[in-house]
Amino acid sequence: MAVPSPIRAKEATVSYPPGPGNPYGQQPLQQPYGYPQQQPPAQPGYGYPTQPQPPYGAVPPQAQGPYGYGYPGGPASPVPGMPPFASWGARVGATLIDFLVAGLVPMILVGIGYGQFIAVVVDAARDCDTSGTYDTCPAPAMPGGALALIGLGLLLSLLGGLFLCYREGKTGQTPGKKALGISVLRELDGRPLGFGMAFVRRLCHGLDGAACYIGYLWPLWDDKKQTFADKILNTVVVKTQ
Repeated sequence: MAVPSPIRAKEATVSYPPGPGNPYGQQPLQQPYGYPQQQPPAQPGYGYPTQPQPPYGAVPPQAQGPYGYGYPGGPASPVPGMPPFASWGARVGATLIDFLVAGLVPMILVGIGYGQFIAVVVDAARDCDTSGTYDTCPAPAMPGGALALIGLGLLLSLLGGLFLCYREGKTGQTPGKKALGISVLRELDGRPLGFGMAFVRRLCHGLDGAACYIGYLWPLWDDKKQTFADKILNTVVVKTQ
């Protein structure tokens, strides 16, 4: 039986002349016994990061455009998961219901008050003195009842408008929109507008009424069925039922 020679243990420490790639004669660092050698990371191509290759037969991922642009070449779509856009007829029907809820009574009160004032003006015209060179007519005075009715009607109209803004800003639905199953939401995140934006949106409806109400008709041919006010504030009206 051969006895291992101690000379073999010293052979691991024998130094050799330095190679051309190691002019200083230093030994390369070795991993501890039992650990695998680590490979250097692959270097990406100039200016482009490395990306994993898809498995054989898999469809490579398509480049996605920025949010809000929908499919290439097509109209923009709402937030994923948001219901489809509401029709123009549903929006008109909701507006009529809101008028009956918040605008009809104030309009009647203002109309009665204004009618009383017109009656006073007509009576004053009958009392005109036409015998002289110039006609002399008594100045009509606004009746107290007429003034009260007009003031009450205007106050109720203001409160009704604020109520609609509150409901629309908090829930996205006025009474009319809720009855017809539609809601106005922010286009970016699909959430209700808030009271402030809902109030500004109603003010912007003044632009919809300009130029023969073209803004109110714009949803008939617009891809997102938006009025001018909707486009200014980035809002959409969608179905909820």
